[in-house]
Amino acid sequence: MSAVDRPEKRPAPAGRPVDGRSTRWAAHRARRREELVDAALAVLGRDCPDLGLDQVAHEAGVTKPVIYRHFGDRAALLDAMAERATNRLMERLMPAIYDEGAIRPRIRASLDAFMRFLDDSPNIHLLFRRRLPGQGDEVADAGREFISGALAGLLGSYVESLGFDEPELVQIWAQALVGSVQATAEWWLVRRAVSRDAVTEHLTALIWAQIDGLARENGIDLDPDAPLPVSTEPK
Repeated sequence: MSAVDRPEKRPAPAGRPVDGRSTRWAAHRARRREELVDAALAVLGRDCPDLGLDQVAHEAGVTKPVIYRHFGDRAALLDAMAERATNRLMERLMPAIYDEGAIRPRIRASLDAFMRFLDDSPNIHLLFRRRLPGQGDEVADAGREFISGALAGLLGSYVESLGFDEPELVQIWAQALVGSVQATAEWWLVRRAVSRDAVTEHLTALIWAQIDGLARENGIDLDPDAPLPVSTEPK
């Protein structure tokens, strides 16, 4: 065979070759986990507090060992459910929290998103409050911290616009708001004594009263239906 006819030797690809089967298997496992979490959330909404792996397996159309294969135990499944719930809540909340429009409509939009999310997702608040046996703390706490952090950023802009800097106030205020709104929402979910819109409106009024009160203490008259004024204080 001549040099012209001899096949050209190509260098071997660097690193370990990609196994397509491994990639497909990983994607399959990820989809299966998503399906199992969806099934568990459906059972939570329908059968809670009796959320058992047998019910989840039946809902998903699998055997219980499949759940153990993907999650190890019930606590890991509950953590995955809490993580999914937190992500869904964030998707609802973030547009309203980070909107730069008028003050009171912005507050109302955030509260409305939160109340609608809980109303649309039966019993999901139990994941946030760790009311389910065997549920870990880390994911639920992370979700609460994320919401508190987002509120702290929002409240920080309010406090800065009012012309004074009190980081302790922002931290305490954020925690107080998360706690009071969450407790009120859970009360409403159980009692349903008033309409969801009434809860949203009254919570909006209470939070606005806090902002307005702080402003008046500093000699500032805020318009609730206008964006926050830009602080002229030196930084």
